[in-house]
Amino acid sequence: MVLEVRRPHQPGWALPGTFHHEGELLADAVDRSLRDKANVRGLHPRQLHVFDDPHRDDRGWVLSVAHVDVVRLEQLESRFADTTRLVPIETPGRLPYDHADIITLAVEHIRSRYSDRPDPDGLLGHEFTLRELRIAHEAVAGHTLQRDTFRRAMEPHLEPTGTTTAGTRGRPAELFRRR
Repeated sequence: MVLEVRRPHQPGWALPGTFHHEGELLADAVDRSLRDKANVRGLHPRQLHVFDDPHRDDRGWVLSVAHVDVVRLEQLESRFADTTRLVPIETPGRLPYDHADIITLAVEHIRSRYSDRPDPDGLLGHEFTLRELRIAHEAVAGHTLQRDTFRRAMEPHLEPTGTTTAGTRGRPAELFRRR
């Protein structure tokens, strides 16, 4: 899913963004944009890419420094319900400028990070089962992953905790943590 905000003075939706104020740190501008436009706080997006096509914005030559973050849905519970929406990455709607390109690059970047690392954004917490890890990776990949191949790829990056799940159906599953 991707977070979009209603455009305030024009129809439609866009990625949250803002103009950078003089003397302001870029990270502070990103936080301000998320806070003011979406009521989202406490995230730590990382820089993705600078979009600098001189013709990308009809207001003139506007650079966009795109940022990306992967978060659990509950981290967006405080968002403004009437002026934000979460949409599937496959169908983000008609977006202005090159926002669709930004989404495409962000998805490629995230999928690349998850291809060979166990949950690099910490969606699962400190300890997790291999099944929970695979389900998180399948959500990022957008398709089902073969269980044995996934296990072989992830095991070198995992450390067994020596404990198993309790109170679940079926056989208790072994818990792991990232190395």
